[in-house]
Amino acid sequence: MNSTIAVVGTGYVGLTTGACFAHLGHRVICADIVPEKVEQLQRGEIPIHEAGLSELVAEGLESGNISFVLGAANAVRGADFVYLCVPTPQSADGSADLSYLQAAAAEISPHLQPGVVVVNKSTVPVGSTLLVEQALGRSDIPVVSNPEFLREGSAVDDFLNPDRVVIGADDQAAAGRVASLYLGVRAPIMVTDPASAETCKYAANAFLATKLSFTNAIAAVCEAVGADVNDVLLGMGYDHRIGHEFLRPGPGWGGSCFPKDTRAIITIAEDAGYDFSLLRGVVEVNDEQFERVVRKVESVISLEGNTVAMLGIAFKAGTDDVRESPALEVAKRLIAKGARVRAYDPAVHSTEVDGLEVVGDAYAACEGASALVVATEWDEFKWLDLDKLADSMLARHVVDARNLLDRGALRRRGFTYQGVGRS
Repeated sequence: MNSTIAVVGTGYVGLTTGACFAHLGHRVICADIVPEKVEQLQRGEIPIHEAGLSELVAEGLESGNISFVLGAANAVRGADFVYLCVPTPQSADGSADLSYLQAAAAEISPHLQPGVVVVNKSTVPVGSTLLVEQALGRSDIPVVSNPEFLREGSAVDDFLNPDRVVIGADDQAAAGRVASLYLGVRAPIMVTDPASAETCKYAANAFLATKLSFTNAIAAVCEAVGADVNDVLLGMGYDHRIGHEFLRPGPGWGGSCFPKDTRAIITIAEDAGYDFSLLRGVVEVNDEQFERVVRKVESVISLEGNTVAMLGIAFKAGTDDVRESPALEVAKRLIAKGARVRAYDPAVHSTEVDGLEVVGDAYAACEGASALVVATEWDEFKWLDLDKLADSMLARHVVDARNLLDRGALRRRGFTYQGVGRS
């Protein structure tokens, strides 16, 4: 049976959640507090770069299954479920700032019909389900945790074809009702207590960050001993206990989730009396990786006064998200050492980084540059005209932080080439 779902917040998680539930046949009302954004969404204009999302929103608007309103109160009246998808930014001490979550719960409380299920979809620390219950102040409203496991760039597919659906609730009837929303989604549905569900999200991201940092550390070992990291990781990945996913070296990891969530779980552990030294080491290795990329550039040119071209600004391909982007972190460090950095990204057309020039194509980024850094793994970079690239650059040096380009073809054109974990 289809339900009426209110989604509070139309950021990355909220918009994907709303559009996908509408696609599954539910009636969805999405709320935001920014009038211009609501008007934009009502016209079917999507403010983020996410594969398949604009098509789902257009489909929902045409069918009437999705609508956009200003203010949470206007969305929740008459809803069967309310999904809270508001930001939980990182505080100065590394913990999650839950003020938006508390404010949203307090705002909607007077407008909820008895028995509506309020669902935490935001990434929240352990105990947040209880926090929302307290902010609601309603004994007739069950609160359930339903964490998201969406990868930017493939969020629609991850929602509709998930590895699992995790539901945390003390009220088993409420958990069953949330599970019923996913009819038509073929995936294991795991029902547990709220604390376990909330911890599951942080633990998953922390483990993936650990795998990435381990991969980059192995790449450093490969460089030291003359091994090829691609072959080493291929051999590791064939072990079914390890697998190939997240065994790709790079300039470091970033984005909206991994940095925030790893720091948050370190803080959660510390508050509970456990020193999560392993995960602190994971964060330290990631910070070292940014500097390793900078040192690679320094090994071939003097940074002071020279231009460095950067291909990629987004934290990963398939998205326009620049939050905690490794590309931007490397760019900042190059600029701080006197380099002029000129960048191109297919999905990002401006940044707030002082001194970083953003241009309209890869060749414009490389014009007059003394070195080129490949920072984001966009497929279009694989097919660049290397002769044109060589002619446009002042000096032919490539630091391929994604191991994306054909190093043999570059060397035949007189380039020096440095990858990650490769001789």
